[in-house]
Amino acid sequence: MTSFEAFLRSALQEAETQGLRRKLREIDTIRGTTITIGGRELHNFSSNDYLGLAGHPALAAAMAEAAGCWGTGATASRLICGTTKEHAALEEELAAAKGTEAALVFSTGMAAATGAIPSLMGKGDVIILDKLAHACLIDGARASEALLRVFPHNDLEKLKSHLKWAREAHPAAKVMILTESIFSMDGDLAPLAEIVALKERYGAILFLDEAHAVGVRGIPVGVRGNSGGVLGQGARGLAGELGLGDRVEIQMGTLGKALGVSGGYIAGSRALIDFLINRARSFIFSTAPSPAVAAACRAALRIVQSEEGDALLSRLHQNLALLASELKISTPQSAIIPIILGSEERALAEAARLLEAGFFVPAIRYPTVPRNTARLRITLSAAHEPEQIKALAELMK
Repeated sequence: MTSFEAFLRSALQEAETQGLRRKLREIDTIRGTTITIGGRELHNFSSNDYLGLAGHPALAAAMAEAAGCWGTGATASRLICGTTKEHAALEEELAAAKGTEAALVFSTGMAAATGAIPSLMGKGDVIILDKLAHACLIDGARASEALLRVFPHNDLEKLKSHLKWAREAHPAAKVMILTESIFSMDGDLAPLAEIVALKERYGAILFLDEAHAVGVRGIPVGVRGNSGGVLGQGARGLAGELGLGDRVEIQMGTLGKALGVSGGYIAGSRALIDFLINRARSFIFSTAPSPAVAAACRAALRIVQSEEGDALLSRLHQNLALLASELKISTPQSAIIPIILGSEERALAEAARLLEAGFFVPAIRYPTVPRNTARLRITLSAAHEPEQIKALAELMK
């Protein structure tokens, strides 16, 4: 055995001992919120397919038609010959949905963050990020080589203190705040209006990750279509819902969660997008997403902005209210409900218990979440049936 092989095995054994080793699970079939693993049918409460669009026939039809026209791959990076009419149309439609001048599609949300942040910020600049920000924001911030300051989760006073320090200590620097609108592992909301006010007071830039908000924010519980809500606002995310979209310089989103396909994007001013086309390395040096994927994303966006989309969002809200009622908790702020258990061992044991009962809710552990906050992360979809939710709640009790 070589020393390198010994290093690998030792590291894996250490992770195993700490309850932190991950293994891939092969899924045999997916039918809505039911998956089959190893021949067993399981109720899936771990997916980010919040509106149930991943299996929607309109998306499959759009993808198949585009594949017949364009083939399966884009064949090159966007700046060489990989930009098709499907990509351009998707970006126009995303910008219109987000209420921005322009948008730029990346292969993944991770690529969007790790490409955009280092291209906009550098040595001598200051980045201030929420302690629970997603790994893509953290990695983008580190790659920028800017000065980093972290504030405790949603702590406005500490954010204010960091902004004040940045302006006094580095008056010529660009200052950027990085945060999520809905936090991926906790499901809570950023105090967005207050953050926007602070960034404007101190002349900072806001980079907002709307990955878990787009498609699931926009209309109140029980309101759909033209019965009092604003039709088709689900694509705008939390910033749009609060009427703050035009005050957020950089809006990042994903096409692989509520929209049910894959990819990521940045939305903002025309100048911002043109800058990223010329500077974001993950965009410049990556093969473009498949045109067929772009076509499916366009179909998803149309649904989210339609009466059908509003009905799905209302159904999701009803499912959240049902789970809250069954568990006797407050209605969640998002489709993400964390059950924090503390130790990795306990989280793994509870996940195994649920799996044995036919429910797929994997344990979430360090480094995805901070140490000693291992949890079950329940995610709800508009596609879940009330009987599934009640059965899960009974087990959770």
